[in-house]
Amino acid sequence: MAKHKIAVLPGDGVGKDVTEAAMIVLEKIKLDAEYLYGDVGWEFWCKDGEPLPVRTVDLLRSTDCCLFGAITSKPKQEAAAELCPELKGKGFVYRSPIVRLRQLFDLYTNLRPCKAYPGNPLVYKEGIDLVIFRENTEGLYAGIEWHPVPDNVRAAIDTHPNARKFADTSNDDMAISVRLFTRKGCQRIIRAAFEFAKRYNRRSVTVIEKPNVIRETSGLMIREARKIAAEYPDIPLWEANVDAMAMWLLKNPLDYDILVTSNMFGDIISDLCGQLVGGLGFAASANIGDDYALFEPTHGSAPKYAGQYKVNPTAMLITTRLMLDWLGENEKADRLDAAIAAVIAEGKVRTYDMGGANTTLEVAQAVAEKL
Repeated sequence: MAKHKIAVLPGDGVGKDVTEAAMIVLEKIKLDAEYLYGDVGWEFWCKDGEPLPVRTVDLLRSTDCCLFGAITSKPKQEAAAELCPELKGKGFVYRSPIVRLRQLFDLYTNLRPCKAYPGNPLVYKEGIDLVIFRENTEGLYAGIEWHPVPDNVRAAIDTHPNARKFADTSNDDMAISVRLFTRKGCQRIIRAAFEFAKRYNRRSVTVIEKPNVIRETSGLMIREARKIAAEYPDIPLWEANVDAMAMWLLKNPLDYDILVTSNMFGDIISDLCGQLVGGLGFAASANIGDDYALFEPTHGSAPKYAGQYKVNPTAMLITTRLMLDWLGENEKADRLDAAIAAVIAEGKVRTYDMGGANTTLEVAQAVAEKL
């Protein structure tokens, strides 16, 4: 019986390409694991009206963790238009599988390391080593939205003094998304950031919000951060407004270390940080809960490149390294990170984004050979 049981969801587009690359490395590193493949993504939405089949959720429940490729997501109307004819007009509504999995398994920590590997010609500045902690289940991505707005929701909103200017706007002409924070949600993402900083002897934790404007939700996050920071007196807590932080990360990226923020702000800031270290081809992530974890590169499915083995698999390989670390396979994780760094530093095998002509699988094979 294998030591680990891992669900593998390649998904759509280049998700399949980079998942194949990850399996080359996992085979070479000889991880003692059983891999169980599952269905997810656009194909299953179009033909079944369900991009996340129940059988796939059941598969994940039987495993230790999940390695996820990439999926295609489109706006509501476009998604409905691509349903097979017999499903159109029957009430099917597309919902992002990855967002649903985060909520279903309570994967509240989205960990996104952004490190500038020496020798990477795409990095903004040598020495960047940032880790973003993004709250993963609340905020604007909680999926609490209405259009048109129901009468009972409208009645509640109309009690707020700031709603007066919308008095003449009809329910049909109004769309609402709820930015919902809980004290528990704020506390556990802040604590996760401080625990990581403590474990790895990091320099500081910066909480990124906008409490001067979004007073109640961002204010709650800031207040809880200050309380928890008092438990870690050796780790400085810095506070920054999200708009200013976008500027400061471009101006002085080496000043920062651990960044922690809410769901949407974390999504935006982590893409900025990903570009600082070479683009989304180097941007990995781990969705972590108390009992389960799902690992995915942060890039999309890039349908136009599907099956061409053109895209950079490094993000997926770093993601695989995060998975190994979470599984307790620390020696293998460190070896993989060293192999990735060696291939980048040598510069002999590179995909098109780095100015090379190698394929996705050739990069994976080069990393595997370093193992």
